[in-house]
Amino acid sequence: MLPDPGASAAVLIGTSSYDFLVDLPAVANNLTALAETLRGPASWNLRQDNCTVLADPVGAEAVMDALRDAAATARDTLLVYYAGHGLVDPEGELYLGLPRSRQQRVETGIPYNWLRRALLEGAAERTVVILDCCYSGLALGMMGSCDLAAQADVEGTYLLAAASETRQALAPPGETHTAFTGELLDILGRGIAGGPEKLDLDSVLRQLRTALTAKGRPVPQGRGRNSNGRLALGWNAAFSRSPLGSDASGGPAELRSWPDPAAVHTAQGFLDALGQVRIVSGLTHAAVGLRSGGGIAAGTVSGLLNRKDLPRAWKTTGIYLTACGVPDEQVDGWRRAWERLRAEAPATGPASPAVDRGRARGGRAASVWSRVVRRKGGD
Repeated sequence: MLPDPGASAAVLIGTSSYDFLVDLPAVANNLTALAETLRGPASWNLRQDNCTVLADPVGAEAVMDALRDAAATARDTLLVYYAGHGLVDPEGELYLGLPRSRQQRVETGIPYNWLRRALLEGAAERTVVILDCCYSGLALGMMGSCDLAAQADVEGTYLLAAASETRQALAPPGETHTAFTGELLDILGRGIAGGPEKLDLDSVLRQLRTALTAKGRPVPQGRGRNSNGRLALGWNAAFSRSPLGSDASGGPAELRSWPDPAAVHTAQGFLDALGQVRIVSGLTHAAVGLRSGGGIAAGTVSGLLNRKDLPRAWKTTGIYLTACGVPDEQVDGWRRAWERLRAEAPATGPASPAVDRGRARGGRAASVWSRVVRRKGGD
């Protein structure tokens, strides 16, 4: 399942320049590339204001403020990513490096426990934490019975770490990205041959382990609770998808992984999911129009998928879903989601002053309006 982009957020934190530690120039490239991926239609399609990038943050306060803001507003999924030096305090616990961080000086960085507590206070149903730093596996030790994963609402938390608690992560000299994030970006861009239609976290972790082990690089660690491993980071570009046959009632449509309208929280999420339906169907706009039997044209399909607000009427959406091959019982679920979102939308306000002035007594527009009313049999 892909998250609702209108109710999800990402906070990407990275430190590439240090005063007292070795610089990691690849981290800056990590942030730029990962932000572009998460904002793209092949991944989460996040709005720019829902994808916060903190490059070389001066202190912990700015980072924690951004984390708390995102945790308070994201209702569906929150992703937190950190790349940089992972350090260990005298008690053996992980803290995340900032530009002026020092070894064994936890007050110069961000204790992982601070991040964990900020997420515990959030409203998101699902949380994903990705740590590309040395000793990031230490964070897994914090996922006990009274921790973030156990207490997070509904789906829980998935933690993906670049290295075990005893290993250093790798930033190969001359490479554009760090070893872990570079492999992650490659998977999100190229996909997994023979993999699922959507790149769920469990599949991504397995591929990361396979690819990095083959290269002799640190093996990433991961742990998820509940069904969070099914959460997708994007579409699988290597997935072999054949278009639906001419018979929409046949088996292929029933076997496809259609988006779940019950997981949609916002109008943006609804429209994004409609776009995913066409991708799953493997049909072009013109093909959808042809399969509708004249119900909708290719231009109408394009207009539906590129609008910014919910359709005011249901008819076109229903025809579109059926033409794409969505089973009838699932179309009913889409209609219930549309009705729910329409009911939650703010009520239309009063007429604008310009309209009121146009109908004011004695005005030319008012005279024209009166004639129209009289012709229709009005008072």
